[in-house]
Amino acid sequence: MVAGGATSEDCVFCRIVRGEFETAFVAESDLAVAFRDLHPQAPTHVLVVPRVHVVALRDLDDDALAAGLLRLATEVARCEGLTEGGGFRVLTNDGPDAGQTVDHLHLHVLGGRPLPAPLA
Repeated sequence: MVAGGATSEDCVFCRIVRGEFETAFVAESDLAVAFRDLHPQAPTHVLVVPRVHVVALRDLDDDALAAGLLRLATEVARCEGLTEGGGFRVLTNDGPDAGQTVDHLHLHVLGGRPLPAPLA
């Protein structure tokens, strides 16, 4: 995590959190914001991003923040109508081999259609 819970000057997700792109938030809390993915992989594809700069899941050492991210992901799923019926998926990618393309921890909330089985 960036010292003092600060944001990174050049991180695109930190810039979104600061409001530099006027990105519409689907939901937000004191700890995180949620917004639609620019390249959705499902009818509902929302990113949940901590307000502080954390590079990846392996760097998350704050239990309250971890819980807050999951709570907001669940709120997004509920607000998007994904909790009644077919369900939803929450996932994160940690590092380039896993497909992480932005070095700021983020959870993907996906749903709205049957999703393929995850890799085992």
